[in-house]
Amino acid sequence: MTAADGPGSPGLTLAEELLLLAMDPARGRPLNNPKYLRYGLAGAALADLEAAGRIAVERGDRVSVANPLPMNDPVLDGALAALPDPGKSRRANVKAQRWVRTAARPVHELCLRRLVERGAIRREPRRALGLFPYDRYPAGEVDLTGPARARFRSAVDAGLPGHRERVLAAFASATDLDSKLLPGGAFRAQRREHKRLVKQMWTAHAAYHAVQLDKSSASNAGGST
Repeated sequence: MTAADGPGSPGLTLAEELLLLAMDPARGRPLNNPKYLRYGLAGAALADLEAAGRIAVERGDRVSVANPLPMNDPVLDGALAALPDPGKSRRANVKAQRWVRTAARPVHELCLRRLVERGAIRREPRRALGLFPYDRYPAGEVDLTGPARARFRSAVDAGLPGHRERVLAAFASATDLDSKLLPGGAFRAQRREHKRLVKQMWTAHAAYHAVQLDKSSASNAGGST
């Protein structure tokens, strides 16, 4: 059983479930920084691929394809195809943090497309200032966001008994989503525990490093003005 077939999740990949947790159903926008979320989605796809035996990690942070056989899932197959194929590429592996950054947008788009197909969200084209096109993704006819958040909160209240819930919590922490899902002092201890989980999972740690690099770049840019 892969992470995408975890108990209580209706065939959702980890990346899809993380996206459901992050999206504001009314505004159609993520609760956290969109770039941070995309890094988390790419990392979550790696976590599912590892659970399915499709990839391996070497030296702590270098990812290689162990089994290129497709999984018949558009999100995971797209992520797998974006990794170096040892039979077709001179590069046998890629640094996890680097891949998370480069694959962030494609994996995000795959997740959005899949959730639109499921009816969980709908694509609404908009224009900023009447000129610049962008999309919003409010809730669709099929409520998958409510159950996903209920599962997450129940798992947090129970101390994250399942592996899938621990992985989701780690990615929520790595992408600054946990402060939105678990706000205030009442959840301070849980948020600290979730930060520890990030250090234990190389996939979440890759997303965390990508987020921290963005923060550092923004801080340096602000300090030089």
